[in-house]
Amino acid sequence: MSNESVAAVLWSEPTLGSRGPKPRVDRALIVATAIRIADAEGIEAASMQRIAGEVGVTKMALYRHVPARAELVALMIEAAMGPAPDTSGSWQQGLRAWADAIRAGFGTHRWLSAAASGGRLIGPNELGWMEAGLAALDELELTAAERLDTLVLVSSHVRGIVQQQGADDPEQAIGAPLAAVVGDRAADFPLSIGAFAASAEAGQTDQAYEYGLQRILAGVEALVSDR
Repeated sequence: MSNESVAAVLWSEPTLGSRGPKPRVDRALIVATAIRIADAEGIEAASMQRIAGEVGVTKMALYRHVPARAELVALMIEAAMGPAPDTSGSWQQGLRAWADAIRAGFGTHRWLSAAASGGRLIGPNELGWMEAGLAALDELELTAAERLDTLVLVSSHVRGIVQQQGADDPEQAIGAPLAAVVGDRAADFPLSIGAFAASAEAGQTDQAYEYGLQRILAGVEALVSDR
């Protein structure tokens, strides 16, 4: 993979010759098929060979539109992210909308969180998300670096929550089976067992997500208020 090749597919429209018959597939169909496979079976299942079989062409025919798998994954991330959310309103409303939208996207595409991690080139959709997040914080007395760090903190929180979730409520997903296996040794872990039990009794889902996001918002507000 080269940065130049990834940049070319992310930041330029596909150009095909006007002569000859219209191709049976295009880049959009390839990417949409790859996302559909990844959503159902995981990103590793979205191989070029599998995609070719799904759309009814040879594997080599795909390379006319997508040079290699690295470029395919970059395009999948860009398409799955989609347009940035509306972050208008107060900075708290905007940042929450930004976080909620990321979480929704990661929840719909379970492979996206891991695929979109690490240092890599991003496309216009992803950069648009960053622009929207920074715009939500623009009214605050923060440096540009602090605004960016705030977005990293929020996105890292969302990513961590999504990656640990095997159910809608991670606390209950962990607590219920744990209580069953600990049995007579519950007295050795009173604080842990009690915390999980209290979480289950509260009848609220997504407590870890809400708690973390609220603490981040409160921390940013405190930082600005001290200046």
